Amino acid sequence: MDILLEKNMNRAYKLFDKEFVLKILEKKVLHRYPDFTGVRSFTIRAYKDNIWEGGTYHVVTEYRTKFITKDGKTKTLPIFCSAHSDEPRKNVYDSLNFLWNSGFDQGYFTIPHPLFYSNYFKATFYRGVEGHNLYEFIRTKNFSIIETIVPASAEWFAKLHSVDSNKARNFNKMNSRIETVVPGVEHILVRIQDKYTDYHNCYQQIYGIIVNKEKDFLQNSDKKWLVHGDAHPENIIKMGSKKIAAIDFTDICLSDFARDLGSFLQQLEFMVMRKIKDQQYADKLKQMFLNSYFGKSREKLNKEVKARIDNYYNWTAIRTATHFLIKDKPEPERSYPLIRKVCDDLNITHNS
Repeated sequence: MDILLEKNMNRAYKLFDKEFVLKILEKKVLHRYPDFTGVRSFTIRAYKDNIWEGGTYHVVTEYRTKFITKDGKTKTLPIFCSAHSDEPRKNVYDSLNFLWNSGFDQGYFTIPHPLFYSNYFKATFYRGVEGHNLYEFIRTKNFSIIETIVPASAEWFAKLHSVDSNKARNFNKMNSRIETVVPGVEHILVRIQDKYTDYHNCYQQIYGIIVNKEKDFLQNSDKKWLVHGDAHPENIIKMGSKKIAAIDFTDICLSDFARDLGSFLQQLEFMVMRKIKDQQYADKLKQMFLNSYFGKSREKLNKEVKARIDNYYNWTAIRTATHFLIKDKPEPERSYPLIRKVCDDLNITHNS
């Protein structure tokens, strides 16, 4: 297909056009920084560049921009764009803006700085955070930094969960419950039935238990918390010796605070066991996380809260297992131990 015709068909190509992007930076970003007088240069890096025929796209780009300061020097900022043709990113902008105005622009626990939302691209533009994610330190076995970031991550979540949820709208309502999180339970069960028939029965039982446990709590609780919704080590960024940030707010919603805790603990353990292969160390980190969280949170760890955390732990484990089962190049050997562990925890009979 002729590239000019393709560009006319899909507006997302403009996000990679340097002349067009320069106009965005000058008109929509520059005025937000009074100390800057112009744009000296920028580079474009694509983290996701999925652009399809018919006008659909999913794009995440960084415009690493050198701004000119009033004294003639340059200041480099990472300006990001997250755009999706079918899943408008307005909720990301709104949630970041809400949190920024609720105190996340202050202190050691922070977030990306929201800049503006584009209806044309269905995209949120924001100033990113710079640093390395927790998984990188797990992968390189940097134990001292891991043991610094893990409790700090817990404090970040405690700060999020302390935000007055009565002032927030539900930024992603479908994501508020396991039952309605995309891809939905019915879709997952169909995929498992089609490809892994032997596991279909235990999958049905697992989802039946975890959905009902969550439903029982949320239907009987007057309180909801603002939760990140995708809590895992790759979304925790070490910015400095004390400062950390969380990224990726696509799934932020009103739900049970235990969800972030259970999800983070499962992913932390999963990544540590894959890269460090030490269960005792994984257990130590999990306890550090919980101690730090409940040391800073207004919530208390009791038997009922622990059961909710465990429920979300199991949900995250089965989601991880499902990812490896149904991705383009399946890795079922990485899924089976997770499925067995969840089945054992829930007293469900499994086939292996």
